[in-house]
Amino acid sequence: MSERRPPFPPFTLETAIQKVRGAEDGWNTCNPARVALAYSIDSHWRNRSEFVEGRAAIIAFLTRKWARELDYRLIKELWAFTGNRIAVRFAYEWRDDSNNWYRSYGNENWEFDAEGLMLRRFACINDLPIKETERKFHWDRSGPRPIDHPGLSDLGL
Repeated sequence: MSERRPPFPPFTLETAIQKVRGAEDGWNTCNPARVALAYSIDSHWRNRSEFVEGRAAIIAFLTRKWARELDYRLIKELWAFTGNRIAVRFAYEWRDDSNNWYRSYGNENWEFDAEGLMLRRFACINDLPIKETERKFHWDRSGPRPIDHPGLSDLGL
């Protein structure tokens, strides 16, 4: 039985926004196994300078990531879309185990299969040290970003 992850390509503005928000909500769970289900079994990633192939490798990568990036909060925003591809920009805030805070900025290019699973993910990311008082992402970690919390453009990011 094939897996399906709506919305499916070809994307409209509405379905591309839904796909982006779904990805944001998933990543904000910091649950590697749950997040990996949005990707095809043989998904290919480039994340910074690391290349990741397949769900098992995605789970291992995300497990390492969220063990290092504590109090992680992410906002994604649609940049462009066409057919089965979506481009997003994002920012996330996190701290390390020494309580140093960072805001990481980046862009991702996504390609989906007909079932709505992500085949390819290419991410470029830069980290900016920030003071805790400079944080902009404030919501309860027990759930997704609230609908009334500002997005990237609203925050001037």
